[in-house]
Amino acid sequence: MSNLQKLAAILEKLRSENGCPWDKEQTHSSLKRNLIEESYELLEAIDNNNLENMKEELGDVLLQVFFHAQIAKENAQFSIEDVAQEICTKLIRRHPHVFGDENIDNADDVITRWEEIKKIEKKDTRQSALSGVVKAQPSLMVAHQLSKKAVKTGFEWPNYEMLKECFYSEVDEFHEAMDSGDISHMEEELGDMLFALVNIARWNKIDSEQALRRANDKFIKRFEMMEKLAQKPLEEYNFKEYDDLWKQAKQKIAKGDF
Repeated sequence: MSNLQKLAAILEKLRSENGCPWDKEQTHSSLKRNLIEESYELLEAIDNNNLENMKEELGDVLLQVFFHAQIAKENAQFSIEDVAQEICTKLIRRHPHVFGDENIDNADDVITRWEEIKKIEKKDTRQSALSGVVKAQPSLMVAHQLSKKAVKTGFEWPNYEMLKECFYSEVDEFHEAMDSGDISHMEEELGDMLFALVNIARWNKIDSEQALRRANDKFIKRFEMMEKLAQKPLEEYNFKEYDDLWKQAKQKIAKGDF
C-alpha cells in the first residue's frame, strides 16, 4: 500500500462509525477555514525557506484534499481518484506544447495559450471577460487579477504617466472625502486609491500581495528591534523618541546586527 493509499484509508477510518467524533462531524463547509489556514502556513514556510516545515505543511494541505474527497465519496459524488484524474486530464489538455504537437518557446506564450484554452473550456458558463476571478481570495489578489483580465480586452492606460496621474487624483479624492468627514465616502475613495496602486504594481510586474507581505515582515522586524532597544515601556515614548528609536532599529537591521 502506498502512502497515498494509506492516507485515504486513514481518512476513511476516521470518518467511519467507530472513528473520531470530530472528524465524523466535518463537512465541506466546516473545513473551509482549515484549508485556508493550512495554505497560509505553507506560504509562511516557503517564505522562510524552511524545507522541513514545507514538507509538514504540504502534508496538512494534502490532508484537506483527501478529507474533502472522502466526504464526497461517502455521498457517492466523487473519490480521490476522480480528483486526480480530473487534474491529470486538465494538465495534459492545457499543455499541448508538451503532450501534443504545438510549439511554444517561452513562458509568456505558455500563459497566453493557457488562457485561450481556459476560455474554450469555460465558454458556456463565463459571461464576462472578468469571470473566473475568485472573490474569496485576499482583496489585493482579486484586484490584481481583475486588472489583468481587463487589460486583455484592451482596457489599459496608454502610458505610465497617465496611470500615475490617476493614482494621485485618487489620493486627492480621498483627502476631499476626509475633509467631508463621510466615513463611507472615505472607504470608497481609499478603495479606489488601493486599486490604482495595484495597477501600478501590475504595470511594473510586481505582485502587490507579495509586496505587502514583505512590507509586513519588514515592519515586524523593525518593531521587534525597537522593543529590544527600548530603555523604557514603549507606551511612555513621545513621538520624537519613537522616531529616533525607529531609525536606530532600521540601522541595526540594515547592518545585520540582530
